[in-house]
Amino acid sequence: MARSKVNRSGELEVLVQVVELGGFSAAARACAMTPSAVSKLISRMEQRLGVRLLNRSTRQFQLTPEGCVFYERGVRVLADLDEAERCASANTIPRGRLRVNANVPFGHHFLLPLIPEFLDCHPDVTLDIVLTDEVIDILEQRTDVAVRAGPLKSSNLIARKLGATRKIIVGAPSYLERYGTPSTPQELLEHNRLGSNYARTQQGWPLQQNNEDIILPITGNTQASDGEALRHLALAGLGLARLAFFQVREDLAAGRLLPVLEDYNPVDIEEVHAVYVGQGDYLPLRVRAFLDFLVERVDIGRH
Repeated sequence: MARSKVNRSGELEVLVQVVELGGFSAAARACAMTPSAVSKLISRMEQRLGVRLLNRSTRQFQLTPEGCVFYERGVRVLADLDEAERCASANTIPRGRLRVNANVPFGHHFLLPLIPEFLDCHPDVTLDIVLTDEVIDILEQRTDVAVRAGPLKSSNLIARKLGATRKIIVGAPSYLERYGTPSTPQELLEHNRLGSNYARTQQGWPLQQNNEDIILPITGNTQASDGEALRHLALAGLGLARLAFFQVREDLAAGRLLPVLEDYNPVDIEEVHAVYVGQGDYLPLRVRAFLDFLVERVDIGRH
């Protein structure tokens, strides 16, 4: 069959229905086809692509690794096709799947609490949220919007600033009562300094003493994968942690955590941005709506 004569968008729609409805019969009903026609269509796709998309058995199927990639990208293609068609009409609304990646502290303190309001405003958008403090490759992970804290590396990504926060060293009263409160950076060396086990541009805690910058290494007995995990370890009295102020604002107000060495804090500011891939004059409405919503609702500076 000539490539130009293949209705690839129609095939994608059938494959997506098979995966999301859990079988050929359900997909056949949704697509007004017979189960055998659906099965033959999938077989034609596999033959044309030269890979197996589904491993079939009598009662069930399973996506192959190649099938998973094809399905995920197919969902995005269909969503973008829907978006393009709506952009050509007068009454356009955000619609389709939106994949969002954010660091864990921002996710817990800002993003997740805002999701119900965003979906109320845009009920035709489907969100796929991943929270991790690892910096991901947006293109490789097929992510629409990523929220990143700290300096941005030079790239082709476009960034919209969401705010900025300072960092602060904190400890639980139970820890400080047991081990004492350090009064100088040198005394801090005797304390358990909790750290992260993911790559960061700054491999220590910056402090200032006598107008000189100091970087203290992180040599605690526990590391964690994200800032919220470090916060919980600090609350449990395991050690000291250096965290974004917005993370611990309520803990400080309630006395669950206490500030440490504020006189030596350089008050370094960490900016937070929403980044996305530039697409010229065309940006999917679902992406634009989400970016505008974040910029309007999120004010990290108040935290």
